[in-house]
Amino acid sequence: MRPLARLALLACLVMPSLANAADAPPLPPPTGVETPAVEPSKGDDGIYHQKWFVGSFLDLREDFAEARAQGKRFAVIFEQRGCSYCVKMHTDVLSKRYINDYVRENFAVVQLDMWGEREVTDFDGEKLREKAIAEKWGVLFTPTVVFYKENIDDLKGQWGQPLEVARMNLGIGPGTFYDMFTWVRAKVYEKDRNFQRFHLERYALREKLEKEKASSKDKVN
Repeated sequence: MRPLARLALLACLVMPSLANAADAPPLPPPTGVETPAVEPSKGDDGIYHQKWFVGSFLDLREDFAEARAQGKRFAVIFEQRGCSYCVKMHTDVLSKRYINDYVRENFAVVQLDMWGEREVTDFDGEKLREKAIAEKWGVLFTPTVVFYKENIDDLKGQWGQPLEVARMNLGIGPGTFYDMFTWVRAKVYEKDRNFQRFHLERYALREKLEKEKASSKDKVN
């Protein structure tokens, strides 16, 4: 069986807690092709950026609406100059082709500077500088990725936790990073709020693939 076909099969043969919501996209394979690597760009602010990050007037209500119109989920990521974990996220995690492609194709991501001065309009209409938004939202570390619910129509005028699905902080490896975006996109949280259970089962699938790959090489040799 070809590697990609085996990945797709394993993505389907999963335990109950890996099942996604009925109206959600199917789970992607647990891993994928890493090359060619995706190179980030470094801005004048000293922070790495992805070309496909949302460029807007930073009205989060409008950015959310645009993401939804495109059939994507919405996320906000906080970074800062000199953050080694932020650099690794771009150069060690998002550099992997399958991870970058999955996030780019399924999410609209707004990047904010934890100490930035740009004006941001929060979901409740309040206009604040980036650094003030970070304080208001209780962002303590970078990177911090804030994932939002698919539909917030009944939460107009609110901000913060009521609108969020989850947050992901600090130095996250490729597997956890990929699994968290998958967990949100496939709405697995609607069936099981325990992300770690989902992550461990995805990890087991990756381990199985690695063993099969090593076994195939041994047979060839």
